Amino acid sequence: MKTPICLITGFLGAGKTTLIKEITNRYKENKLIYLINDFSPQDIDGALVSEDNPNVVSIPGGSIFCTCLVTEFIGTLTKIPEIFPTAEGVIIEASGMANPKVIETMLKETKLDKLYDLANIITIIDPASFHKLRHTLPNIIDQIESSDLIIINKSDLHSPEELAETEKAMREINEGAELINCSFGQTEFELFASQDKSRGLQGEYAPCKDPHYETHTLHFAKDVNIEKLTDQLLDLKPDLYRAKGFIPSNGKSYYFDYSASGITCTEATQSTGSHALVIIHKGTASAKVLQLINDQ
Repeated sequence: MKTPICLITGFLGAGKTTLIKEITNRYKENKLIYLINDFSPQDIDGALVSEDNPNVVSIPGGSIFCTCLVTEFIGTLTKIPEIFPTAEGVIIEASGMANPKVIETMLKETKLDKLYDLANIITIIDPASFHKLRHTLPNIIDQIESSDLIIINKSDLHSPEELAETEKAMREINEGAELINCSFGQTEFELFASQDKSRGLQGEYAPCKDPHYETHTLHFAKDVNIEKLTDQLLDLKPDLYRAKGFIPSNGKSYYFDYSASGITCTEATQSTGSHALVIIHKGTASAKVLQLINDQ
């Protein structure tokens, strides 16, 4: 019997990790494996998900659908049945920059389609980033086109008119997908909806270097002023896609998260081992980001 896969995609900051944490809480009694792919070199999302479930496998440092990481991704999928022989399903969180259109071809070419059934592809959307970036970042459209289910997240932050505009855009891109509106990833759906469904997806592995993005990591050796750091990041807002990580301040550790919808900073619930903030930005903004790092 094949192991079903639920693939979750969505642009940076749309709420993928929040959604997966909701899934881990809802399916605590099920033997599910969580494969977390973080674009940043720091395993931030894997650390967050593992707070709620020990069955987490992390692949940080790029996209599982790029030439840099696809071999590791294939190797991990190959080993999962051996490491977790009683697994009821695999939840994959792809990085925010992933183009999932290659996954059906990849499973077939590697014969992993004999082990796995790609039962559901979900894209989670933040209207704030979608409308801003839909015409400049093609992977956002590819994620939507690939989806069986589209979750429009952070609905509480948008007016009925903005949500209606987002729903209309989703229908224009993928008229056959199911649509759900929610906030904080709090919604119910069937994890493994389809069985042996062929979507006819066609795609190629992305190159390791994507001109749309650059990533830098800011490491902290001492406590920082959170308000000052926030102001510095807001100065980069036109060029900033995402900033997330664990930072030290006043003798405590905080999880810091910047996305198109705003900034959150909450005290960390577990030891992170190291303090670092990953900054993902336009490829043309490296000098500005390096200046921020040098100022710390």
